[in-house]
Order: sequence, then structure tokens, then C-alpha cells
Amino acid sequence: MPMLPHLQRLFSYDTWANKEVLVSLQRIERPPARSIQLLGHIVSAERLWLERIEVRPQAMPVWPSLTLAQCEREMGTLSGRFRVYLSAIGEEDLTKKIEYTNSKGESFLNEVQDILMHVVMHSVYHRGQIASDVRSMGFEPAYTDFIHGVRQRFIE
Repeated sequence: MPMLPHLQRLFSYDTWANKEVLVSLQRIERPPARSIQLLGHIVSAERLWLERIEVRPQAMPVWPSLTLAQCEREMGTLSGRFRVYLSAIGEEDLTKKIEYTNSKGESFLNEVQDILMHVVMHSVYHRGQIASDVRSMGFEPAYTDFIHGVRQRFIE
């Protein structure tokens, strides 16, 4: 079973879901600070992993202080960069091993496909935290379930 089309679809979902969260936070007059911080972390972590795959230096801290407007700009750039990257590689590139050092200074070696899956799963995890945070403040969080995106044809 080819993995690349599956990953492309997951990144389509990730882009849609991140935008849904952003829009839901923009609709709140004073969105929870923790939710903004978590969205900034999602953006910076996605960027960091792409930089690791592309063997580029880290451009942003893992926990940056971003505004919603900055998150929106970064998300637009990142979705385009991931789309270009995923359309330029082949199935065989997914098993390429990437060597990197994490924020604790530990060195690791992982396959591209595992890193890409991690990017999507990491973002899902933190979007869940944002949903919980927003709900605890009395607001309705974005509905970002994968199956909802599929049913509504937001994800192809």
C-alpha cells in the first residue's frame, strides 16, 4: 500500500483542522492565552520538523510567543511548504533516515514517514488540548475530527 498519498491526505486534514482552530479562536473576543500558546507551538513544531527533514537550521523556538495573526501567516506558509515537499518526493524517499538533535540535545535517526506521521499526530494532540481549554472557558471549540472533515468534503 503506497504511503505517500495517505500522508498527503493527512496533511490536507492537518491544514484544514489548524485553520478551523485558528478561525474559532479569532471569533472569541479574548481567546484563552493558553490556546494561543498551544497553536503557536503547533505551528513552530510543524516548521521545526520540516526544517529537520530539509536539513535546515531551526528558525523558531519550540514554544514561541505568537499572536493569532502570526500563527495565521505561518500556517499559510507551512501548508504550502508541506504541499510542495510532499508533491516533490517519491515513495522511496519516505524511508530515508533523517538525523537530528532534539531540544534536549539528544541525537536521533528516524525515517521521513515516521516524522511526517508524528507531525500530524502531534498537532492532533495539541488541537485537543485547545478544544478542552476553549470549552472550559465557556466557548464552543472548533470541530476538527477527521471523519467530520471527510463527511463535509473538506478533506479529499
